[in-house]
Amino acid sequence: MPHAIRFHQTGGPEVLQWEEVTVDPPGPGEAVVRHHAVGLNYIDTYQRSGAYPLPLPSGLGLEGAGVVEQVGAGVSNVAPGDRVAYAGGGPGAYAEVRKLAADRLVKLPESISFEQGAAMMLQGLTAQYLLRRTYRVQPGDTILIHAAAGGVGLIVCQWAKALGATVIGTVGSDEKAALARAHGCDHPINYNHENFAERVREITAGAGVAVVYDSIGKDTFMVSLDCLRPLGMMVLFGAASGPVPPIDLQVLAQKGSLFVTRPTLFTYAAKAQDLAAMAAELFDVVSSGKVRIEINQRYALKDVAQAHRDLEARRTTGSTILLP
Repeated sequence: MPHAIRFHQTGGPEVLQWEEVTVDPPGPGEAVVRHHAVGLNYIDTYQRSGAYPLPLPSGLGLEGAGVVEQVGAGVSNVAPGDRVAYAGGGPGAYAEVRKLAADRLVKLPESISFEQGAAMMLQGLTAQYLLRRTYRVQPGDTILIHAAAGGVGLIVCQWAKALGATVIGTVGSDEKAALARAHGCDHPINYNHENFAERVREITAGAGVAVVYDSIGKDTFMVSLDCLRPLGMMVLFGAASGPVPPIDLQVLAQKGSLFVTRPTLFTYAAKAQDLAAMAAELFDVVSSGKVRIEINQRYALKDVAQAHRDLEARRTTGSTILLP
C-alpha cells in the first residue's frame, strides 16, 4: 500500500505521521497521480498548526509533480502516462500516490523536471498572479518584495527584473541579501540592520514604490504603507509573522489614497482555463531561462517534520521539495 503523511490533531511538526493509505480508483473528473516530487510551502505549517483549520484527520501539502496513473470518466485534459504538476486541489500532496480533481492538473513540459515542477507550482503561480494580474508590473516600475530570498521572493525578483522593473527586497541576513541580489534584486535591505521604509524612500528619492508584495503580515504591514507612492498598491498575500490587526481605512487616505488587497492563488486559479493560462506563462519564463527555480533543500517525504522545523525557523532559502 502507498504511504502518506497524515495528522490527527493540530500542533507542532511532531503531529505529522507517516501512514499507509488506500487510494480508491478515480471517479468522474478525477485522476490518480504517482508523485515524483512534492512541494513544501509556508501555508502547510498554518494548516498543520490549526491557524488555517482543516477537518481532521487530514493530509497536507498543496503541490506536486508526477505521472498520471488513472483517470476517471469525462477527463480529457490529461491521460495515463502524462507528466503533470499541480498546485491546489485540497491538501494531500504529502503522499506517494493521490487522487484529485483532474482540472487542477497541468501537463509538465519536457524542458521542466519533476523536481522543478513540484518546487515552483504554488510559488511560481503566486508570482504570476502577483506580477501580471494583481498589480501588472510595467517597465520602469519600482517594486518592494518582502522575504526576497524565499521561494516566492526569488521568483518575483527574477521575473520583475525581466519585466523591466527596479526591484527592492527585504531579507533577514547578509547571506540572504547576496542570494536575492544574485536573482535580480537591485536593492536588498537587511531589515535587522536598516529601517526598510527609510531605505525605500532613499532609494526612490522620496517617491515611493508602485507596489509592495508582503507575505510577512503583522510585522511589516503598517511600515510597508509608508513605502508606497500615492495611489500605490499594498498586496498582502501571506502572514508569516501573524495576522494584520484591524486597520482604520482612513489611514489609506492619509498616506496617499492607497489600495490594499488580500489575494489568494486559489481565487485567481479557480477556473481551469485561468490555471492553464497562468501555468503556460510560468512554464515559458522558466523554460526561457528568465526565471531559475532554486531548489535549495531536499528532504525525504517521511522526514517532513524536520522540513517544517527548518522552514519555521527560517533556515531555508528558495524552494524546498519532498521526495517520496
